[in-house]
Amino acid sequence: MEEQVILVDQDDKPVGQMEKIEAHEKGLLHRAFSVFIFNSKKELLLQQRALSKYHSGGLWTNTCCSHPRLGETNIAAAKRRLNEEMGMDCELNYLFKFTYKAKFEDGLTEHEVDHVFFGASDILPVINREEVETFKYIDLETLANDIKTNPQVYTPWLKICLSKVMEHVKLAETKNGHTA
Repeated sequence: MEEQVILVDQDDKPVGQMEKIEAHEKGLLHRAFSVFIFNSKKELLLQQRALSKYHSGGLWTNTCCSHPRLGETNIAAAKRRLNEEMGMDCELNYLFKFTYKAKFEDGLTEHEVDHVFFGASDILPVINREEVETFKYIDLETLANDIKTNPQVYTPWLKICLSKVMEHVKLAETKNGHTA
């Protein structure tokens, strides 16, 4: 059976489901999630998407991202895909959501309400080669500067939400008595 996505309205209310590729061909709004895992050095774990991915193959992105299944909570889906893509398990915390639309050269369109989760782990990933080409850790300032210099090597959703991710990290550091 082909993988389905949950179609949603602008308020993230489910309005149906559709086969994943068809939803991307039609550019229909659907639910997604993005996971950002940080190590104890406050470096973000990035993955390079497998070259064989149906879109954005070879681009660098956040730790993992995908779509929840019908009847699956966003947190359960995020934990499932973190394990499937990166071979990792850790506590995840929901931080925010954002909506974006990005068209790709192959004619597909990502139009998503993307739920963002943070986690912390020093465990090295054991990557699934069907999903992930390789990985690296990077501090957020270096990442932001590299995105300005080399935007073509990063996924649209990472570029769109990075400033908000950085705001949440700085806010967390301030709450914990640290300065950014």
